[in-house]
Amino acid sequence: MAAKKSVTPAKAAAPKKTTSNGRARTATGKTMDPELRRTAEMSALEAFKQRTEEGHKAAGRKPPSSLPFRGSGPTRRIDDALRDLAPLVTEDTKFLTAGHNPSDFTRSDTWRVLRIMGEIIEGFDNLNSIEKGVSIFGSARTPPNDPQYKQAEEVAAILARAGFSIITGAGPGIMEAANKGARLAGGRSIGCNIELPFEQGANPYVDTVVNFRYFFVRKTMFIKYSSAFIIFPGGFGTLDELFEAVTLIQTGKISQFPVILFGRHYWAGLVRWIQTRMLAEGKISEGDLDLLLLTDDPEEAAQAVIAAHEASSRTR
Repeated sequence: MAAKKSVTPAKAAAPKKTTSNGRARTATGKTMDPELRRTAEMSALEAFKQRTEEGHKAAGRKPPSSLPFRGSGPTRRIDDALRDLAPLVTEDTKFLTAGHNPSDFTRSDTWRVLRIMGEIIEGFDNLNSIEKGVSIFGSARTPPNDPQYKQAEEVAAILARAGFSIITGAGPGIMEAANKGARLAGGRSIGCNIELPFEQGANPYVDTVVNFRYFFVRKTMFIKYSSAFIIFPGGFGTLDELFEAVTLIQTGKISQFPVILFGRHYWAGLVRWIQTRMLAEGKISEGDLDLLLLTDDPEEAAQAVIAAHEASSRTR
């Protein structure tokens, strides 16, 4: 009888290296380390500030960050007792930073819950009269002579004439265009401003401005008092609002809530990636793609919002 051959277990395939030396790289190909991360963070903040200032300058205004710092929040007063880390530390930064002095209750997270609750109440008080709201997002650096600025102004005007309140982040660029369109059309123009490490300032076309210290409170107000999001070309902040809305729809938290991507050419690459990666690899379902509406026409965008609101009213 032939002897059995010993079987040597196959060696597990070695994981493929994503780079020549096996180390992860940044999107620009650099090897990440704490110093690079710190530099990148500082550079990102400075670039964000410059983009915001460009929007004000393009509209012929002096950037608020070049004026004496006024702080933000409902009282427009800097609380020096909470600003001992650095002159540019915001409430969000302190809230998201672990650790505090347990002997000082006023600097604890428990105490901040009261501040957060007060900010939520103020938001409700200022915005609860909105029956039909639409939030419009986009880049702060878009100048008034840009076609997208004109389109944002037009879609806001159409919606304002249809009885919708227009809500933005209160800044320049696309936000200013939307507030301007609402104001000139006789509608309600609302700005939800956020405390930043530099003074952002509200554009001059806002009728009602609510100042927030905490991003998550502000984001809640955008969703709660809107019946649709119109997303013009923008950066990370714009994408943040986009994907938060889609997630809430996907998980059944909100319904009859159009998410409109304005500017087919700008969004084409993102949509292709969603199709070829997220959908192809089963991370989302095919129906999820229908949660996004793409258009280049202000009238189409406005009518999609109006139709969804009417459908939602019939359901209620």
